[in-house]
Amino acid sequence: MTGFCFAPARPRRRPSLTPMIDVVFLLLVFFMLAARFGQEGALELRIAASGGAEWQGPPRLVRIEPEGFRLNGQITDLDGLIETLSRLTDTGSDLILVQPAEGVDLQRLMDGMGLLERAGFTTLALVSP
Repeated sequence: MTGFCFAPARPRRRPSLTPMIDVVFLLLVFFMLAARFGQEGALELRIAASGGAEWQGPPRLVRIEPEGFRLNGQITDLDGLIETLSRLTDTGSDLILVQPAEGVDLQRLMDGMGLLERAGFTTLALVSP
């Protein structure tokens, strides 16, 4: 009988995890660079203390409510608000008071202020309810 020579069994090699880790890190870097790390939109807010000076000019109080707007206590839609504010102001930099109604969330307030700013009214003062 001829001798069969069986080689001793080699231990199984475990697959290397290095390529998988490289791919995971490359994906991580890709998504970090592809993500938008910016502000979607921002309103500039300035904090000013009241100097106790009397109000001069026509009243311009915009109350932002969950379902719409009130200008000086009168319910109005966005187009009517902008049209009436245009008549009550000389320039877009005239002061407009903005007051959130009770129960209005912050996003609704910021959306309303953003609409006013995009309509050209740049000086908005936030007053507490």
